[in-house]
Amino acid sequence: MERKMIRISGKRQITIPQKYFDLLGFDTEAECILRGNELVIRPVSERSGGEFAEAILADLISQGYQGDELLSKFKETQKKVRPAVKTMIDEADALAATGGSTASLDDLFGTEER
Repeated sequence: MERKMIRISGKRQITIPQKYFDLLGFDTEAECILRGNELVIRPVSERSGGEFAEAILADLISQGYQGDELLSKFKETQKKVRPAVKTMIDEADALAATGGSTASLDDLFGTEER
């Protein structure tokens, strides 16, 4: 683990050391996460659900899509992944904030619909 002390300006701004900026692949945005008594700053991934690409493709192929229609449907479906995940996280956070600790997985993430 590397460590570097950085200053916080009067406007609460920080500068990410160039070495870390390059190494981690920062661009124009950073994600800021409060984890216990730590602040985690990490690059925002520009991928829009790429980690789900194989599952999306397999599902679309099983539905009979192919060629240009498959590509079009894939792009359309992939654009929906990030907003859907954000909605699930927001709903889970809302349940947690209201003491929804007795919520089931279906309450948090919904049921699989076909």
